[in-house]
Amino acid sequence: QVQLVESGGGLVQAGTSLRLSCAASGGTFSSYIMGWFRQTPGREREFQGRITRFGRDTYYADSVKGRLTISRDNAKNTVYLQMTNLKPEDTGVYYCAASIPDWRKTYADPSSYDYWGQGTQVTVSS
Repeated sequence: QVQLVESGGGLVQAGTSLRLSCAASGGTFSSYIMGWFRQTPGREREFQGRITRFGRDTYYADSVKGRLTISRDNAKNTVYLQMTNLKPEDTGVYYCAASIPDWRKTYADPSSYDYWGQGTQVTVSS
């Protein structure tokens, strides 16, 4: 079982950048597809993007393409979410999640992920 801990959130101004980190422990990190989700009050967790096991491929929600970049360092058991040109609507709690690969899964669906971090708050002021 893998444990995930996000960090790097905070209060930032619109137009700036922020990098979130998610450190994994307790499992073989490279075994997992890693995803990032955002949640706002009263709404379900919203897919932001994901990265394949060895970082070769990344996939993003259409709403964030061009502003978010996901990367991973398997030697450090860490996945990153680089956010640029932040907007107030990017505000929310950001979660990283790990998924055991399975061809039947739809990775934009939160239910496809097996492990979750506790989340880190990002607040973007206008």
